[in-house]
Amino acid sequence: MPLTFSAPTPLGYFASLVQSDEHFPLLEAAASLGQDEEPTLDVQQVLDDVARLLKRVTARMPDEADDLTRLAILTQVFYKDLGFGVNANDYYAPENSYIFEVLRTRRGIPISLAVIWLELARALELNAQGISFPGHFLVKVALEGGLVVLDPLTGESLGLESLSERLSPFRDPADQSAAPDLDDGETPLGLYLQACPPRDMLARMLRNLKEIFRSQEDWPRMLQVQDRLVILLPEVWSERRDRGLVHAELGHVHEALQDLRHYLEAVPTGPDTVALRNRVSELSAL
Repeated sequence: MPLTFSAPTPLGYFASLVQSDEHFPLLEAAASLGQDEEPTLDVQQVLDDVARLLKRVTARMPDEADDLTRLAILTQVFYKDLGFGVNANDYYAPENSYIFEVLRTRRGIPISLAVIWLELARALELNAQGISFPGHFLVKVALEGGLVVLDPLTGESLGLESLSERLSPFRDPADQSAAPDLDDGETPLGLYLQACPPRDMLARMLRNLKEIFRSQEDWPRMLQVQDRLVILLPEVWSERRDRGLVHAELGHVHEALQDLRHYLEAVPTGPDTVALRNRVSELSAL
């Protein structure tokens, strides 16, 4: 009897990638988000495109280059030679979050550029990680001489003063007057520079798309994002709630009730409990 194999759905493929935090394939998982826009997207081709970028970088690398030299050459090739940078003309376009589009246009937003940059940096054996800094994703590299924090939009190295300025709008005004340099503040700067796990990076990418589609009231595309967020963060009940509300917007009564009831069972005393129970009653009456 001949064996038959069926290719996994894009959502099934995504689920297989993110099931474990061990050896989390950040680039591949991030690239797979593009299958929502291009169902026939070849994710392996995207990975191959990044591998070709790595060859461009390594071709410039002298033998026995130290970490600082590798970082300097990566920055030069990535931003100057290859021309990666911010999509200033359409910063909130969803294409900025799809790796295949970022590779095609060389334009993106901080976190999508960081995903590609980190893949190259780690392939060069640099100790590089992402930083979920408020308002603007950053990257860092641990060198012998200390920590280097970079803006993934430009490759610019950010010192204490620059980081303090970037953080200022997100801090409590009462703290800012007491500790404008962050040295004596209640929240040390170092806490804002903790490494961001790959799963959290992927969630940030998806939530960027979520906000874009929510603002556009593009419910079908937002549902695709919510499906992925529920898979990626199965115990973040608010994502299941939000998927239920999107199903309701689309008229998917059965699916909406399933998600909203699941949320209410998990979070029976949330601040939104009364409103959601009313919504469930409305949907149940349809």
